[in-house]
Amino acid sequence: MSKPGPKAVIFDIGRVLFQWEPERLYIDLIPDPAERARFLAEVVTMEWHAQHDLGVPFAETSAALTARFPEQGTLITAWGERFNETLPGAVPGVIEIVEELDAAGVPLFALTNFSHEFFPPFRATQTAVFDRFRAILVSGEEQLIKPDPAIYRLALERFGLAAEDAAFFDDMPANVDAATALGIHARRFTDAETLRRDLIGLGVLA
Repeated sequence: MSKPGPKAVIFDIGRVLFQWEPERLYIDLIPDPAERARFLAEVVTMEWHAQHDLGVPFAETSAALTARFPEQGTLITAWGERFNETLPGAVPGVIEIVEELDAAGVPLFALTNFSHEFFPPFRATQTAVFDRFRAILVSGEEQLIKPDPAIYRLALERFGLAAEDAAFFDDMPANVDAATALGIHARRFTDAETLRRDLIGLGVLA
């Protein structure tokens, strides 16, 4: 009898498949490191950006933020116009594992907290990678965000998977915990070496 275990892999995108470093966008725009750190901590905060992942239009969030920080309007606008610059490249070693899984016939899916406006332009730069995925669920399109259990249920339904048939990799502990609570084989992503070891342990990779 074959050992029960996941038959498909669901990946997060930011900081799992691809690096996400918001500071990269502002290195040239705000040369002073202390000023740049303050801008990221106080103006374009992660709490503010989470609205985009929930589907709130950038025009709306940027207008509200610029009203609060009018002297930073140009820098705030850059977040939307140049968002791809926050994604400087693939996480080392991970795309090779994706290719290996695809070559082995393992169904690949993605579940990402990502703006419905920002994701299509980024996807267009990485078609060789994303064309290997059977489906990608983008939080901004659904107006649901990890770790809300509803987005995992929707993903399983959309992907045609039972929880026990899915392995899920995400860099955020809360997202991993939420998936685990639903019966998904969830693991925290840290690096490609650990990812490979986890996939082997789950029986997905030989």
